[in-house]
Amino acid sequence: MAGEPIPHWPGRMIGSVHVRSTGPIPHEPAGPQGPGEHAGPQEQAVFVHGLTGSATNWTDLMGELKDTVTGHALDLPGAGFSPAPKDGDYSVSGGARAVTELMEHTGPAHLFGNSLGGAIAVKVAAARPDLVRSLTLISPALPDLRPRYGPVRVAAAAVPVLGEWVASRLRLVPAEHRITASYAMVWANASGVHPLRLREAIEELRRRDDLPYSGEAMVGSARGIVAEYFRRGRDSLWRQAAQVRAPTLIVHGRHDRLVRPAMAAKAGRTFRQVRLVLLPTAGHVAMMEMPRVVAAEARRLIGETGSGNAPLTY
Repeated sequence: MAGEPIPHWPGRMIGSVHVRSTGPIPHEPAGPQGPGEHAGPQEQAVFVHGLTGSATNWTDLMGELKDTVTGHALDLPGAGFSPAPKDGDYSVSGGARAVTELMEHTGPAHLFGNSLGGAIAVKVAAARPDLVRSLTLISPALPDLRPRYGPVRVAAAAVPVLGEWVASRLRLVPAEHRITASYAMVWANASGVHPLRLREAIEELRRRDDLPYSGEAMVGSARGIVAEYFRRGRDSLWRQAAQVRAPTLIVHGRHDRLVRPAMAAKAGRTFRQVRLVLLPTAGHVAMMEMPRVVAAEARRLIGETGSGNAPLTY
């Protein structure tokens, strides 16, 4: 068994969302640093989690990169410790607004996104190239005409009335059973989950079960990503991907049960500057399963595209 994992990074509210950081935001008023927080490198990074995830999905990768970038992982509206959005907007565009607002605090940053967070990150990078130094996407949820079983379940949760019924029934299933099933879906090998991380996830799910908006957040976010899969025209995610100027790294796990790794081929034809990495023993959340490997790939990209370097053409 590996050693004890690092604690989750300290968090605080920034604007309308809760953010966990490895160091202070530039130009933020000075204040006491939280436990585990240090001054951090000048280069900034922002991390965006996926559906039903939270900022803590990035804890270990942020730890691996803490000497390269000062990292800031947000809980999307209604997720983690972020309150429900006042306007009830759980769409991908709503998530992109929250990320953009955070990046207006951090200044230009290296943007990371996983799954739904990858779709959000693409929207941000396309709309605000001034804020995105580089883009790292881990199993991004980009529209696929041949979705796997997991996305089909998400689509079912997005159906009016049925979605609310599913959310209410899920709360009757013990938290430990739901977390075990979730890890079995998103990890290539769920036996690799550290017992402490498993306990933390179960405790967090129990906490969220007591929130009045937890079901609404899950259903609303599912509807948001399904809507993006069927969007056409210039606002479609693939059209926006083609507009991204930032050098891009896309990481897929061969054992991903939610996003087909074959979608990397389309991404390679679509993004302007892109490097593709396929991890043979990873699933849907490579940044959690093998943070050191993902960090090495991200560090290479960051080194090539940092503030002191010209963008690299792949």
